[in-house]
Amino acid sequence: MLDIRFIRENPEIVKEACRNRQVMCDVDRILVLDKQKRQILQEVEQFRSQQNKMGKDQQEQAQGIKRQLKAKEPELERIEQELEKLLWQLPNIPLSGVPVGKDESDNKVLRIWGKIPSFGFKPKDHLELGEASDIIDVKRAAEISGTRFAYLKGQAVLLEFALVRMAMEAAIKEDFIPVVPPVLVKERVMKSMGYIDTAEDVAERYFLKEKGLFLVGTAEQTVGPMHQGEVFEEADLPKRYVAFSSCFREEAGSYGKDTKGIMRLHQFDKVELFSFVKPQDSQKEHQFLLALEEKLWQQLQIPYRVVQLCTADIARPSAATYDIEAWMPGQNRYREVSSASNTTDFQARRLNTRVRSKGDLPAGKAGKPEFVHMLNATGFAIGRTLIAILENYQQKDGSVKIPKVLQKYAGISVIPHGRNTQRAKF
Repeated sequence: MLDIRFIRENPEIVKEACRNRQVMCDVDRILVLDKQKRQILQEVEQFRSQQNKMGKDQQEQAQGIKRQLKAKEPELERIEQELEKLLWQLPNIPLSGVPVGKDESDNKVLRIWGKIPSFGFKPKDHLELGEASDIIDVKRAAEISGTRFAYLKGQAVLLEFALVRMAMEAAIKEDFIPVVPPVLVKERVMKSMGYIDTAEDVAERYFLKEKGLFLVGTAEQTVGPMHQGEVFEEADLPKRYVAFSSCFREEAGSYGKDTKGIMRLHQFDKVELFSFVKPQDSQKEHQFLLALEEKLWQQLQIPYRVVQLCTADIARPSAATYDIEAWMPGQNRYREVSSASNTTDFQARRLNTRVRSKGDLPAGKAGKPEFVHMLNATGFAIGRTLIAILENYQQKDGSVKIPKVLQKYAGISVIPHGRNTQRAKF
């Protein structure tokens, strides 16, 4: 949510941000409602002040003021409800430097790392490799759960937990606190995180109507609210978490796209990075999170590129987002595998998560609390990372080598072609 004072003082900036993000918004109506609300509140305060000054011999006048106060309540409630609805429809303001664009074609490639592998044969896609080695089974999963579900089996499971361990260790070295969060979140909390603001957002979520609970689409949605209503001390920040969870998405807007294999499943696992920082540190933290993501992919020795998303492609809560796109030989293209976003104080304002900064105040003096900045990034999206490994490390005979960095965690060095009874060695 944006600060109403900021909107009041910078209406043209907000309007331009909405245009650049291709979001319809009625800033003028917000300003009208805000003015009406403040006028009514001022009248209410005047009535109450008069009421407090009246003596016992002025009961008739006091009753008149009481009636006037009561008459203002429905009007104030109506204005507040309409104002809140419009405020919650506003997206975050993009940071300076975010490219203005109409869609993903206007995203900016910042850098490319690694050399695209050259095969002496036509590379297979991950599903063909996975089915041939009996480590991915979408056919049985479809019979049990429907389309866009999968069984991971054998060495694919070993690889999944190797990736989790690798990401966890890298994050813990940087003072991230490991956490396994709930995968169900209250409707009010999901709204506060900014992921059900539109009909399109809601269509992406699995919702248990009777319980009023959403299944998370990313661990961010339950890690971010952990400190709702709390005030950090300056010394507590940055507060960093690394979370592992299963995630669930309807993928309502992706009909007909990426339906093959495990690229876009309704259920997938993910390691997520999350930071709470002082406002002045959020852009530096954003670069830190991106660097950590790149370090993980460089250790896997998989080619990738870093892309800065344009104004029309960033999520509504985000003020700036970078994606990492890994090279997928089976698809002959780069595909998104990681993302890092700075939501500034957009989510924190809704959650009322603040920090009490001392600044230059004398010792023992407490500063006025301000909203923290919150950031999220992908450690590993397991399914897409498995795809990248299978396709980049495939061999001519259909086997797949295991990246060296993962071998100590997985207990294997290769996934043989064909069904096998290979046992891990730890």
